Amino acid sequence: MLVTQQPVLRRFWYALMPVSALEAGPQPFTLLGERVVLFMGRQGPVALADRCCHRTAQLSKGWVEDGVIVCGYHGWRYDQTGACVCIPQQADGAPIPVGARTTAYHCQEKYGYVWVCLDEPLQPIPVFEEDGAPAYRRIFQFYEQWKTSPLRFMENSFDNSHFSFVHKANFGMLNQPKPSKYEFVKKEWGFEAETIVPINNPPAGHRITGSDAPTTTRHLFNRWDLPFVRRFGCTYPDSGVHHIIYNCATPIDDKTIQLVQWLYRNDTEAECTSAELIAWDAPITREDQDILEATDYDACVDTRRRVEFHMESDKPGLIMRKMLFDLLQAHGEEEQFRPAGAAL
Repeated sequence: MLVTQQPVLRRFWYALMPVSALEAGPQPFTLLGERVVLFMGRQGPVALADRCCHRTAQLSKGWVEDGVIVCGYHGWRYDQTGACVCIPQQADGAPIPVGARTTAYHCQEKYGYVWVCLDEPLQPIPVFEEDGAPAYRRIFQFYEQWKTSPLRFMENSFDNSHFSFVHKANFGMLNQPKPSKYEFVKKEWGFEAETIVPINNPPAGHRITGSDAPTTTRHLFNRWDLPFVRRFGCTYPDSGVHHIIYNCATPIDDKTIQLVQWLYRNDTEAECTSAELIAWDAPITREDQDILEATDYDACVDTRRRVEFHMESDKPGLIMRKMLFDLLQAHGEEEQFRPAGAAL
């Protein structure tokens, strides 16, 4: 599925960048192949098409003044609605030309990030239940570009069968390749999946898991929100520690995502520092990135095309593909994919 060619995917929210990044001025971002500029307006973050309607210069090359963005080429100014509100070269009192504007997108601040939806949203921003809850602290773990597609990332995050191989250097059990099975609860806009996974617990992981046993278990209460948000709801039963990860695999283009990762823990900084938690999850994330960037970004959602073979433990990904295919069909779309023989 080529995400930039599926219009319905424009109707979901995606995390683009930390709100704090806007302190430095306008910031460019490409979402689903569309150039966007983000800046801090008078009432919060604003997302506009990164294009001045005068001579097409990128507005992200300009600056913000009194809550409006100023084009760095000729100084035309745009408010949060995308309307041009000032042309400094005009005579005093001269009207702004009718239709002088750029496109404005839906934009919200949530969980410390700027979220954008390019068209009318089908659903609100997914709920992170732990955010703001007194028992949990929030850690911003990763914000980085990967050369893969959002579906590949989402599938991998529910794929218990890769642990023994991709993550054999840390928690994966190479001698136990048969994965734990999920119990699924399907929802209108995704699913929940529960399972218990045995893992290795090397010394570097003792403060992460809250246990010094050589092996332990993860009780997972995971969730997938259409199209590209997931919750990794990990509880370590031996210690009661919660290690809750949320990801948004924001599609930049067909081949690239912006990976955003939040972590929520129910312990304290004294019990396990943020630096330790980032250092533990970083090599695991690198292992996933390395293998996913070695796959074909064009993951098919219409499995009738038989581009790939499957096994029983692929069930989470197959449910995702079916729900995405149904989403396309419900909105009058067919899956768009790279022609056979086309270059990767």
